[in-house]
Parts: sequence; structure tokens; C-alpha cells
Amino acid sequence: MSVGPRTEKSRVLYVLHNHPAHHPGGAEVYALELYEAMTASENVEPLLVARMRPGPQSERWVRPGTPFFRVPGDSNQYFVLTDQKNFDFFNMTSRDRSLYSRHFANFLDAYQPDLVHFQHTLFLGYDLVSQVHRQLPDVPMVYTLHEYLPICHRDGQMLRTSGELCTHATPLRCNQCFPRTSPANFYLRERFIKSHLEHVDLFLAPSRFLLERYVDWGIPRERIRFEDYGRLPVDLPKPAPGREGHARNRFGFFGQISHYKGAALLVEAMRLLADQGLDAHLRLHGANLELQPEEFRQEFSQLMEETKGGNVSYLGPYDRSELPRLMEEIDWVVVPSLWWENSPLVIQEAFLHGRPVICAGIGGMAEKVEDGVNGLHFTAGDAVGLAEKLLEAATTDGLWQRLRDGIPSVYGMNEHVRSLSKAYADLLAHRGDDVAVRERELAR
Repeated sequence: MSVGPRTEKSRVLYVLHNHPAHHPGGAEVYALELYEAMTASENVEPLLVARMRPGPQSERWVRPGTPFFRVPGDSNQYFVLTDQKNFDFFNMTSRDRSLYSRHFANFLDAYQPDLVHFQHTLFLGYDLVSQVHRQLPDVPMVYTLHEYLPICHRDGQMLRTSGELCTHATPLRCNQCFPRTSPANFYLRERFIKSHLEHVDLFLAPSRFLLERYVDWGIPRERIRFEDYGRLPVDLPKPAPGREGHARNRFGFFGQISHYKGAALLVEAMRLLADQGLDAHLRLHGANLELQPEEFRQEFSQLMEETKGGNVSYLGPYDRSELPRLMEEIDWVVVPSLWWENSPLVIQEAFLHGRPVICAGIGGMAEKVEDGVNGLHFTAGDAVGLAEKLLEAATTDGLWQRLRDGIPSVYGMNEHVRSLSKAYADLLAHRGDDVAVRERELAR
């Protein structure tokens, strides 16, 4: 299959661990929206490679045996199929080395990107960064950090197995969470990951909190910068009929139904409110419950059964096109995550739709939501404290309107595209200067 002719635009390859159609999540949705926004750019020709099982209409790229498939109707978007059984989740690398030396090598050779922007390397491996460096040494690389996977073996959450929030990682502290893995192996894991990431020219941190955690971990401050997720504009939802003057007692959860996201904690808080006889309702919109450990699924199921008065509705996954309608049906968005979080897209989505946020007062959540100004904070992991905030939100006259009036503007996708385009241009110009210097030195 032939590759399209080069244009004057910079060819930027975006690499993503999961396509949102395969695994809906905040990072996945943002990365696809950024790619789509970049297709209208005057300076960038985007390509996207995202992990996903191809559909029946997908066209295999180049030759039989390759894991790449072209997305129907989009000549610059590809699926890559990788086998989780071959992935080493400790070192975050594929045991199938042909993924790098043959398959991605062929893809890079065919497309010759001018710049590579890694959105994520889970299921693909940090080795892919080094593959780009070996094969295309003059191509700059950008890496967006969505959580703490390079630092933390516990799913990148920096939440200790004891339930405490983790402030930093050391081989000994990591061994305390995973006693079967020696401190020496955790030290080697860190060295292995850093050996690949040292080739990245620029890291992007969507929250200042996350930025500081990575600086503490060892990323030089001059190689990392704050850059929030850009969001597409929306029309503000209208209040539901008959809601004016009524109590603001409808809560919504949007996200993955998992332990880390605090879904069970929120249901427990609603159970406590039901015991007090509070007239309030929670609508749980979330995906991937079936992918969670059996222990969590049983806990969540039992909590749902114990919730009295039917004040919780679990509505399952939702299509993003439905979000304006779903926001019309609630007053507050609740973000009860147990971990630090980075920059939850649900907070931006709540603000875009004019909904104040009730969240744990830690990490990226506390950074994005100002307590008493555009939302309310509670102590992370505290179901009683969360129930108290839900009660305050549902019963305090004028609170909802006052917090809604304090909602800030949200960083727009157009502004984000301009910012990234400038960053790409600066990296390409700097790399071009470096190449020119080397060529002059070799000519002497």
C-alpha cells in the first residue's frame, strides 16, 4: 500500500494505547479529539496509531502478518493489534521484540514522521520510544503524561495497597506494596523505564500537581511543561422542565466504574443519605465494570443491593453525543476518586455544561476545582464526609447557583492546537539547528 505524498505540513504521528471505541476513557477520548482537531491544522498532517481489534472492513496495511490495520474512511488512522499475553506489565515492555524491530520499524520507515507524540505506551511498551530514537534520530518526541505509570507499578495510581496515598516511590516503598518483588527489581524497573524516556524531548503535564511529581521523580524541569487538555465547545444544557426553584438534589457520576475512581465509595455515601431519609438521587454513568477484579465487582453489586429507597441508578456506558442530555438530568457532578488524579476530563465536561463539581480535595481534582467557588471538596476515601457534602449541596439554598456562577472558562481545543503546533514547530526548528551543526562539523 502506498503512502500519500508529502506536503509542506509537518507529519506528526500520534501513538495511543487504546482507541476509545475499544476502551472508553478520558485519555483515549481526548487523544482522538486532538487528532481529529489537528486534521484541520494548517501546519500539521496528523497520523494516529491506536491499539484496537480491527473491524471486518479494516484494511491490513502493507503486507500479511503485520499488526497494523487502516481504519475505514480515514487514510491516516490505524489500529495496531498487540497481544496482552506478550506484554510485561512490570517493566511495561512487549516480550515480542518483533513489534519494535520489525513491525513498528516498517511503519516508521514507510511514513517517516517529522515528529512523534506519544499519548500512551501501555500495551505497546516504552521500547517504542527508543525504537524511534534509533531509527529516526533527528525526529523530536513529545510524551503526554496521563497518570503515574512510569513511577508506580500499582496501575500508575500512587495509591498504596494499605489504602494510603503515596507521595513518592523508592525501591523499598514499592517492595512494601509488592513484597514478592525485591527492591533490586524495582530499582532495575526504574532504570529501564528512564533509559527509554531519556530520549523524549518534551513531556506534557495536564496538571501542575502531576508535573511536580515527575520532577521529583527525576524528569528535568526544562523538559516538562504544563499543558492542559483542550476541550471542544458545547451548548449549555437547559434546566429540565419544572426544575426551577426545586432542590438541587440530583447527582451524576461519569467515568469508569472502578475501585480507584471511587464508584463504590459514592454508592456507600448515597446509602448513608438514604438512611437519613434525604430526597436525592444519583445517576451512575460508567463503563468497564466487567473488566474490574471480581472482588470489586462483588463489592459494587452488594452496595447497589443495599442502597435503600432506590436513590441510585446504574445506567452503564454512554455515548459522548448523549452527554448534553445526560447533564440536563443532573445538578452536580461527583468525582470521588481515591487517587491523586491528574486532570479528569469529567471536571472540564461538568464546567462546560454549567455543573458544579463535588470532588476529593487532593491532586489534580483540588487543582481544577476551587472549594466553595465552583465546587465542594471532601476528604478522599471518606464516605461519611462525602455524604455530608452531598447533603449540603442538596439542602443549601442558593449554593448551586453561586457555585455555578464561579465556574471558570475551560481551555479550548483550538487554543490547545495552537499551543501544541507552536511547541512542535519549536522542537523541529531546534532539531534542525542541531542537525545543521553536526553536518558542518562532519564537513570540516
